[in-house]
Amino acid sequence: MEQLVWLIPVLPLVGFLLISFFKKWLPGQASGILASAMVLGSFVVSLCLFFQLTEPVTVNYFDWIQSGSLNIPVSFLVDHISTVMLLIITGVGFLIHVYSIGYMHHDEAFARFFAHLNLFVFFMLILVLGSNYVMMFIGWEGVGLCSYLLIGFWFKNTEYNKAANKAFIMNRIGDLGFLLGMILIFMTFGSLSFSEVFSGAAGMAPDTPVMIAITALLFVGAMGKSAQIPLYTWLPDAMAGPTPVSALIHAATMVTAGVYMVVRSNVLYTLAPATLAFVAIIGTVTALFAGTIALAQTDIKKVLAYSTVSQLGYMFAALGAGAYASGLFHVTTHAFFKALLFLAAGSVIHAMSGEQDIRRMGGLKKKLPITFLVFLIGTLAIAGVPPFAGFFSKDEILAAVYSQNKFLFVLLAATSVITAYYMFRVLLLTFYGSFRGTHEQEHHLHESPKVMTVPLLILAVLSTIGGFMGLPPVFSEHHTFSEYLAVAPGFAAHEHSHAFEYTLMGTAIAVILIVWMAAYNRFVKRATIPAADEKEFNAPVKVLYNKYYVDEIYNTILVKPLDHIAQLFHQLVDNKLIDGIVNSTGTLTNSASGLLRRAQTGHIGFYIFAMVVSIAAILLLNLFVL
Repeated sequence: MEQLVWLIPVLPLVGFLLISFFKKWLPGQASGILASAMVLGSFVVSLCLFFQLTEPVTVNYFDWIQSGSLNIPVSFLVDHISTVMLLIITGVGFLIHVYSIGYMHHDEAFARFFAHLNLFVFFMLILVLGSNYVMMFIGWEGVGLCSYLLIGFWFKNTEYNKAANKAFIMNRIGDLGFLLGMILIFMTFGSLSFSEVFSGAAGMAPDTPVMIAITALLFVGAMGKSAQIPLYTWLPDAMAGPTPVSALIHAATMVTAGVYMVVRSNVLYTLAPATLAFVAIIGTVTALFAGTIALAQTDIKKVLAYSTVSQLGYMFAALGAGAYASGLFHVTTHAFFKALLFLAAGSVIHAMSGEQDIRRMGGLKKKLPITFLVFLIGTLAIAGVPPFAGFFSKDEILAAVYSQNKFLFVLLAATSVITAYYMFRVLLLTFYGSFRGTHEQEHHLHESPKVMTVPLLILAVLSTIGGFMGLPPVFSEHHTFSEYLAVAPGFAAHEHSHAFEYTLMGTAIAVILIVWMAAYNRFVKRATIPAADEKEFNAPVKVLYNKYYVDEIYNTILVKPLDHIAQLFHQLVDNKLIDGIVNSTGTLTNSASGLLRRAQTGHIGFYIFAMVVSIAAILLLNLFVL
């Protein structure tokens, strides 16, 4: 089966090429069906690998770069980490593709959308399959490019173009850290191959300066790609793209790349406890910070976007605590319920004729029964309600962090409460109470077609039962997910006493019930609706609504000064120096040609005189010089 690994990334690439070159000849929804079929094929091959894999396999195809001691082959590493990621990318990605056939049905650039979706999946598969850091970096840059193309998909809108540029540029900052980390890895180990680097690191002492530097630089890359403080502001703006793009970026592909890179490099991070502590702090602070912002947002997609930033913080907190399996477990469950929530939000937006403001929704429960059901399941999963998927993975992270740092545990526990509250707020304001939209919107309310609801139902099932692959010791002696990963170094399961587990779960359930009652009382019984005018917000809500003014701060201390510097260079260097040199060359040429033009008199006698003088000069030159 290893001989067919190449098919996994190649199928979406073929889909991209076919749709790009032959879209004019593909009738109706054929491009969407073709793109979905290609990702489905990748999923089938990935599933076969998942069941047949017994030990890690490196599949080499050809040498790509050979220069001195640097050898970069095109090769894939298939192990238990990559197969988990392959199933997430192709499985959830396939459902998003199918959903998109219905969601993008009336878009004039239907074929282009699916071409870019296939290309996105291709690069993400290269990222997780690469057997060295260069192959990973190719996929890393590829998903950055595709995010730019898809976030700015509706490029005629200037604001959407700005959001795409913001995502692309901010990710370049993180990518520079990743690139510098790769250079330092090669200088230290003489290779960029995972196997050689990790075996070379095995004999190194913990917390050496070079190991801290390598892991810190790699984490800078992860901070950009997985939207951690301070490089997180691009992700909420990425909502400019179509809703299926948001689901693909937030659930199955791009933002999980940073988490995957740290998990893949766990051997290096284990040797850098100082970096792990930093990762845990950044993850925890990001989780809490983004969670508080989500409390005051009124755009349904923006709430989910900040929720993603917060959940990614949870994942990095787990990695910082050395719980790599727990972090990857939450990546998996999060892929299920976050894809579900985004696609369900897309179903709401579809029914509301493009409306995204939850203040103008309400009472959709009866009009959109399937969408309500799946959104409810996704909300319960992300809130950590048993037995839904998020309950098991989130509590596992809390337990792992508790054993490492009690203060960070308290912050993450508070974040968990905040998460439950803002998700219940969105659910209640959207589906309960009376309808607050226009009469025309109410008249056109309808459930989404089956091509959209079937993927939602499948994701709802996964969000319900997905957590059972990671049952804690109080329920089962076998943690299926951790046991599958245990063959890889650094993936030993973290165990805690049964008393602690029961206390943690009992407290979580009690707090969630209290939060539900508080949210229900506020948004349903008292029918409290966020103010329509920002002027009516009190000071704390205004700060949260404006996202702590971080974008404004960045704009003041970074963007505007750089704009002024750019304008200065434009005036002095571009306009005066470069244009001066170019224009002077043109002026000199014109002047010289003007002088030479005077020799063109049109008189034959003058031409004969010039010819005779020239011949005489040549003869004298030959006589006296040569």
